Amino acid sequence: MTWYLVGAVAALLTTFGFVPQIIKMLRTKSVRDVSLPTFVQFSIGMSLWALYGFHLGDTIIISANIIGVLILAIAIAAYIYYGRRKVWVR
Repeated sequence: MTWYLVGAVAALLTTFGFVPQIIKMLRTKSVRDVSLPTFVQFSIGMSLWALYGFHLGDTIIISANIIGVLILAIAIAAYIYYGRRKVWVR
């Protein structure tokens, strides 16, 4: 197994790690027990990793982290939408 493959698998697992949480939020229409600061922290971290990837010229680091930031943007948007919606339902 090459290190390139290890990096690619690690990037895939990390990049799509929040997808199950997003699916749960969309299905239940609830953000109960979901931490917005976690999403924000990971978004900032992945943005910095993408910048580092640009510095290195590493396609795996760049693509994995840009996709990850986009996925986390969906998670943050769902959090804001369903969090506000909960207030209006009352």
